[in-house]
Amino acid sequence: MDFRIMGGLEVRDGSEDRTPTAPKHRDLLAMFILNARRPLTVGRLRGLLWPREDGDRSDSLVRGYIGQLRQLVGKDVITTVSGTYTLAIGPDQLDADRFRRLVEEGSYKEALALWRGPALEDVDPDGTRWVETAQLREELEELRLLALDRRIGLDLDAGRHREVLSELRRLVAEQPTWQRFRGHYMLALYRSGRRVEALGAYSSLRDELDDGHAIEPDPELQLLYHRMLHDDVSLHVSAGPPMLLPRDPADFTGRADLVDQVLGDQVVVHGPAGVGKSALAVHAAWKHRDRFPDGMLYADLRETASPAAVLEDFLRWLGCPAQAIPVTLDQRERLFRTYAANRKLLVLLDNASDEAQVRPLLTACPTVITSRSTLSGLAGARVPVGLLSADESLSLLTAIAGPLGDFSRLIEICGGLPIALRIAGSRLAARREWTVDYLVGLLEDEHGRLDRLHAGDQTVRSVFTIGYESLPEAARNTLRLLGALSAPDVADWVAARFGGQAEALVEAGLLETHVVDVAGQVRYRLHGLTRLFAREQLGEQAVPVALADLVALVMARVQASRFSLVSGDPATAFATRDIRESVEWLLAERSFLVSLVTDLHEAALHDECWRLAHLLTPFLERHRFLDDWRQALEAALRSARALGNTRAEALILRDEGDLHRAERDWERAHDRLRLAVAMFLRENATRDLAHTRRRLGQVQVEQGRLEEAERTLTKCLAAAENARDTAETLHALGTVLHRAGRLDEAAERLEEAARTQASLGDRHRQADALFELASVRLAQSAESASAALAESAVAGARRSAEQARGIAVRLGDRLLDARALLALAGVNVAEGSPGRARELAAEALKTFDALGDAQGKAAALALT
Repeated sequence: MDFRIMGGLEVRDGSEDRTPTAPKHRDLLAMFILNARRPLTVGRLRGLLWPREDGDRSDSLVRGYIGQLRQLVGKDVITTVSGTYTLAIGPDQLDADRFRRLVEEGSYKEALALWRGPALEDVDPDGTRWVETAQLREELEELRLLALDRRIGLDLDAGRHREVLSELRRLVAEQPTWQRFRGHYMLALYRSGRRVEALGAYSSLRDELDDGHAIEPDPELQLLYHRMLHDDVSLHVSAGPPMLLPRDPADFTGRADLVDQVLGDQVVVHGPAGVGKSALAVHAAWKHRDRFPDGMLYADLRETASPAAVLEDFLRWLGCPAQAIPVTLDQRERLFRTYAANRKLLVLLDNASDEAQVRPLLTACPTVITSRSTLSGLAGARVPVGLLSADESLSLLTAIAGPLGDFSRLIEICGGLPIALRIAGSRLAARREWTVDYLVGLLEDEHGRLDRLHAGDQTVRSVFTIGYESLPEAARNTLRLLGALSAPDVADWVAARFGGQAEALVEAGLLETHVVDVAGQVRYRLHGLTRLFAREQLGEQAVPVALADLVALVMARVQASRFSLVSGDPATAFATRDIRESVEWLLAERSFLVSLVTDLHEAALHDECWRLAHLLTPFLERHRFLDDWRQALEAALRSARALGNTRAEALILRDEGDLHRAERDWERAHDRLRLAVAMFLRENATRDLAHTRRRLGQVQVEQGRLEEAERTLTKCLAAAENARDTAETLHALGTVLHRAGRLDEAAERLEEAARTQASLGDRHRQADALFELASVRLAQSAESASAALAESAVAGARRSAEQARGIAVRLGDRLLDARALLALAGVNVAEGSPGRARELAAEALKTFDALGDAQGKAAALALT
């Protein structure tokens, strides 16, 4: 059922006309429609039908009219509840409701098509019978004029100025003081080449307002008049609101979690060079363009750095005549804010360098700013943009070049940097004869990588050059020196050594603040391609000089940290806190130091290379960083041989023997140590020879050559020159005696070793001796025929294991703690507590698994 009240009253059911013809039925239906969906009593209806009578009509008469009307329009349309009657129609059954909705939705043409005249013009012609009629007519007329205004505005934007002239002339005559129509009329005349008539239309309105009301036309109409007076060429453009954004990238990929965060009151989108900040901002703006019907302004602040020039451009696009644009920056700011007020505009300021460049361009409108800096001096939200993930990188390359094959190595070379990925994808798309492997082959050479990462006028190098050239010389120097390093990240002390300009590089988007590490140091990350650019600026000849300056500081720091782990002089024993802090520093710097060993070798700083690798060995061994250890020793051995330094080569061979011992590769360990022994003999390096023979004896133990091992270690003990050598040899002998079943002798040697290590302050080796001693005590318990002696041995094992765990906890050494837990698990088995033993072993297993210690993991699994 369709009810129409705009114009005459009509009721239609499809093609059937159900409009009442009896006057009282029409009046009654009009009352129901004016009060649609509201319950009306019989008394209320009687008062509306006969407003000038004092209730002389009976209720039965009213109910009779209602019954007759219900037969005509349907009983379900007029419902009755508790003595009241309601016109129960939906919002789309009444044309006035549809009209309101369509105007609100912006469907102006469709809304105006419903208009047939003033509401209920045939039932209440002069609108005086009912108050509701006059109110409804006023509301609908305002909506009609609003819909006309906006529909004509759209017609003008679409270039239909000639078509709307006659309609506008009529509207101006009907609504002489409706200034929006007057403005549309002036613009239609102006665009039709009738400038004089357009100016005359303004003058007639001004005269009319001045004579009758002593007021001036609205500021917006005054501005339009002045623009026409000065023949502003932008008035001839009928392209609608300004949409100045660059094209939305068709192959935009990823960033799903960021797109909806970009638009807000004021948002700074920041990140390193080449990560796609501008692409993200532009894509987000286009995605939400419906929120900004009055336009989207855009300025690249790298190309137009002056805020005054940007303001002039924005003002002209918003309709300000060139002659009306002020000269001073402050005046332009105020005028721009006035123009932007009450408009649904978006302002996108791309590539901002600092806050001063942006502040004059800020208004109440939503503003998005992209910058390599966080622009922390500005208020608003921050959206950090980082590198693309491997999956996002693959999606981007596939979108640009198509599914050409395995992109994994190409993604690795580009390092998730969108500009590099786009260029690589564009090259593949342009050169269809190329395969992915062919392009990868071209890019494998680091020295030519930046040269080959170009496509047309796009280059990766230019992205870095922009930031580099804007830096002061001190910051440029820091970047150049960082280019000498291959480490994935560096600590603040390294940046300080290279000039202390890390934060300036972060602000320029050439360096990234990565993390605060376990030692409490800020770490900075340099993208691989940025590093190649920095190294280009430094020059290959300057790399050794840069590294030589750094390595002196590095060696001093490593020696200071390492010394607390290996010192054999009681006078220099370190507190547990010092050892813990040293370990934390070495853990934080591990990747940097291992990479530096390789850098030193490649820079032909061979002496520094092998020395640093040798210094790192106790730490890498203790924490079982076997891959890093192997990498460092390979470079160190090449450097030692390049120097022709026999002792250096022998020390590194001995370190390789220790590496193979940690890997439980006893044959290779034996071969490396035998080579080192022979070289130390030639060099007459007595102390080095003794240390190496002790290690050789430990390998012989693992090979089952116990008698040979005991002879070797007994000779080492006799030749020991200091307490540390003595303690380490006693520990090794204790292990041999344990394996040989001579448990009392083993316990005696190990107790002496633990005491000596304690006096030296060597907590790690003290814990090692205590672990072995706990194992010996458990073996004594198992072999003891006396229950009392067995119980005493188990108690001794617990004391040793608990003491070792106390050391591990104080040192904060997770691997040492896991070994202590495993030792305590063995004690609990001996004490008859297998459940507790399994709990301890399971806890140790988590640590072994996390740290990649296969040997420890296997031992823990055996007890779980």
